[in-house]
Amino acid sequence: MDFREMTAAEQGRAIGEGKACPVDLAESYLEAAAAHPDGARIYARLTPERARAEAMAARARAKAGTRRGLLDGVSLSWKDLFDSAEVATESGSRLLEGRVPETDAEVLATATLGGGVCLGKTHMTELAFSGLGINPMTATPPNAVVPHLAPGGSSSGAAVSVALGLAAGAVGSDTGGSVRIPAAWNDLVGLKTTHGRVSLKGAVPLCAKFDTVGPLARSVEDCALILSLIEGRAAPDLAGASLTGARLLVLEGLPMEGARAEPLRGFEQAVEALGRAGAKIERRALKMVDPAMALSPTLFAPEAYGLWMDEIEAAPEKMYAPILERFRGGATVRAADYVAGWAALERYRQAWNAAVAGYDAVLVPTAPILPPDAARLLSDSAYFAQENLLALRNTRIGNIFGLCALTLPTGLPCTGISLMGQPGGEHALLRLGAAVEPVLRALAN
Repeated sequence: MDFREMTAAEQGRAIGEGKACPVDLAESYLEAAAAHPDGARIYARLTPERARAEAMAARARAKAGTRRGLLDGVSLSWKDLFDSAEVATESGSRLLEGRVPETDAEVLATATLGGGVCLGKTHMTELAFSGLGINPMTATPPNAVVPHLAPGGSSSGAAVSVALGLAAGAVGSDTGGSVRIPAAWNDLVGLKTTHGRVSLKGAVPLCAKFDTVGPLARSVEDCALILSLIEGRAAPDLAGASLTGARLLVLEGLPMEGARAEPLRGFEQAVEALGRAGAKIERRALKMVDPAMALSPTLFAPEAYGLWMDEIEAAPEKMYAPILERFRGGATVRAADYVAGWAALERYRQAWNAAVAGYDAVLVPTAPILPPDAARLLSDSAYFAQENLLALRNTRIGNIFGLCALTLPTGLPCTGISLMGQPGGEHALLRLGAAVEPVLRALAN
């Protein structure tokens, strides 16, 4: 049996039953990552000494019957914006080359306390500011489904490490879609948490008012367990989850505009299957979506540039030009417009919450496009800008409205369906996802 083909939860159960050893699992992942022809494009750096020490401690707890949870002894990868003690954390940017923090990010420390094994740090988009996963300044991971396509970002290496069996699960971040896009494009499950739910202490920021932490994994159960691990809280009970009577709203309007045939086909097939499984499907547009989304240029880039302008302007040549341009786009936004934008957004958020209060989730195609060709993105800056904006458009709805959101594979390669829940409603959303998952898996068979 190849344990690296199992979910994180299945590995955890095998450890508990004495059928798997945390040390053997960690060694298997470390060897596979080191030997993989694209391993250096996926992992920015492995942490073998740490992984072995944590795995040995997990093995001792398993033998003593003192395991700290189901994922105690399970090997995870970490996006390279989470501080790791005495190991470089560079956030995919040459601006931060050689940055070595003294302590772990709070989420990494919490996960370690819960028994998680840290395999290493994964490559990502520069400072997390793109949804495509292209980074010629450090490394661009291959797409796990079709290698010459973009992997999705900014948690690119995180997704690919899981999809290629080089980690049991991964922890990434999501400011505008950076967990959900790479999850969808690599046929994984990804969870965007509500802003403020999971600690950002020790995470390199992009937009502090929108940044969130979230897992990428092979299953909804894995996402639930990784969320529990990084929070240090109990996982939701997913047993007996059912779609019977679930009220789901398909969000018409903006999320469907310009959507390409294959992502739309995967989405519609998924929605139809959920209806057959007992969910009640409604469709309508919501009038606050367009004006709220129109605030994005006023809110995201100014905060990102405000946080990084000194480092950027001290060495702009160290940045990939399209990412540099995105950051500099925040330089001309007036402070008054930024403040007014946030005031308007709070009103739109209240209107959204009132409009969707009766639904269990709002559904959109995770990305309205398939992953583009990586080489063309590198050679055509206008194409890069166009595809990046399209890639992030639907996922950004969840960030703009402050929601939790879960993406699952539709059954068609590189396409996802996103379920957006209420702010703080992760446990309910994961339970709904556990009911949705087997329906969608049946479509792939």
